[in-house]
Amino acid sequence: MTIRVLIADDQPLVLAGLRTILQAEADMQVVGEACDGDQAVCLAAELTPDVVLLDIRMPGTDGIAATRLIVAAGGPRVIILTTFDLDEYVYEALRAGASGFLVKDIPDDQLVAGVREVVRGDKLLAPSVTRRLIETYTRRPPSAGQLPAARTLTPREVEVWQLMAKGLTNTEIAAELFIGEATVKTHVSRVMTKLGARDRIQAVVLAYENDIA
Repeated sequence: MTIRVLIADDQPLVLAGLRTILQAEADMQVVGEACDGDQAVCLAAELTPDVVLLDIRMPGTDGIAATRLIVAAGGPRVIILTTFDLDEYVYEALRAGASGFLVKDIPDDQLVAGVREVVRGDKLLAPSVTRRLIETYTRRPPSAGQLPAARTLTPREVEVWQLMAKGLTNTEIAAELFIGEATVKTHVSRVMTKLGARDRIQAVVLAYENDIA
């Protein structure tokens, strides 16, 4: 399968760099480039890529607003790119529906691997910020009370949800709970389904918002 990617950044050199990295992969194709959020939203609808690499800071419609519009339209998954690993807008981008977050200075192989992970439906947060990002930004908004859907989770599913919120992988959760990795995958899937979470990252955000973590 060829992964179709749309890239969006207001810096031509960054666009060129991303294009060169992705086009070098046999299973990837850059189908479009945007220089601002408005153009990214339009191209996401027109070109129907599998994933959008979207800069968080752009003139006009920024990355957060563009992500919200793309996700609301049932568009492709969005990976947010930023220069700073603790960008103050990252949490809002995740709330808007972004499926991942990466800093621009990561090695090329990690960027490529990240695109593949998101297309598979996996979580994607830069390793350097996974836990502190979640802990910093998900504690900002005031709690609106426990999510009703959370009450439908079994005790074991709540345990898995809590460990997901700590940034543990399925393998690590399996070791922590002394269960098989396949069982963990089943629990993770059920947690996300019951919570109505688009992906693993949103499930983690919901855990912090509902004081589950």
